[in-house]
Amino acid sequence: MRLGILTGGGDCPGLNAVIRAVVRRGIRFHGMAFVGFQDGWRGVLDGATQPLGIADTTGILPRGGTILGSSGANPYRHEDGPATVVATIAEHELDGLIVIGGEGTLGAAVRLADEGVRIVGIPKTIDNDLAGTDVTVGFHTAVQVATDAIDRLHTTAESHDRVMLVEVMGRYAGWIAVYAGMAGGADTILIPEQPFDIDGICDHLRHRHASRSSFSIVVVAEGAVPADGTLELPEAPFDENGFPRLGGLANHLAPEIEKRTGFQTRVTILGHVQRGGTPVSFDRVLATRFGVAAADLAAAGGWGRMVARKAQDIRDVPITEAVSERNLVPVELYREAEVFFG
Repeated sequence: MRLGILTGGGDCPGLNAVIRAVVRRGIRFHGMAFVGFQDGWRGVLDGATQPLGIADTTGILPRGGTILGSSGANPYRHEDGPATVVATIAEHELDGLIVIGGEGTLGAAVRLADEGVRIVGIPKTIDNDLAGTDVTVGFHTAVQVATDAIDRLHTTAESHDRVMLVEVMGRYAGWIAVYAGMAGGADTILIPEQPFDIDGICDHLRHRHASRSSFSIVVVAEGAVPADGTLELPEAPFDENGFPRLGGLANHLAPEIEKRTGFQTRVTILGHVQRGGTPVSFDRVLATRFGVAAADLAAAGGWGRMVARKAQDIRDVPITEAVSERNLVPVELYREAEVFFG
């Protein structure tokens, strides 16, 4: 069996561990051969490939990013894109594709699978917002990066009696904000699933400063939204795939908080720092287990399915399940975090 592998969408720590595991499992246990497509679906459209053997994947386990490169390219946004994908697969005599990606990349995979392309999916996104799996590759490393930043900001916030706003990624789901905020002892956490009231935030901060401390940490998911009629914010522009290009929400909130409370307020936006660097051990193990399972799934003919983690087990689900809805922060978890607000 001969397979192509691609990584699409935003990069995240753990992608190389996935690639390494797929290749080693596939070659050593199933006699497979692999072709790597460069820069996600763009490489499939352009026919840009690179060899992927055991020697090519040696030593990449701890490396961040992806040796294959990535992009947000989508075959369905190109004229004759799906037909080009089919032609490329035929040209390279491939039996199928291993597609490692998030909502956009796997969304294209679902449509291609419906048209007969053989695909096995692997979920990755630091936002952890894909359904069908308890956790995605890259999420835990992003949480650790954000937690480390919050820990460091505690000392400077305390030294200067300031409110520190820490903005993390999370377009539609606030998993990073909630996990890092709880781990880092945040005093307020704002997430997309729970519209916020700026006056309520300021009340929390005043109460904290009056009763216990003269500084506060507020963790803000980039996709957090104000409750209707409470605060006007500019609309975000959209990228080439139709997703809002977020980032900078904390810059709009900081002057409002400072004006309403009188507390000095500063902003730290972590941005792409959350995507970079070496993966934590959890993501290395998760990525390795996903890669092994994906090679086995392809060998068994499990096309149109995605590997997933359910509790402690690695299973597989239809790829459609991953993109049919978003994995959002449950209200019960947010209520646990709220215990420590204000």
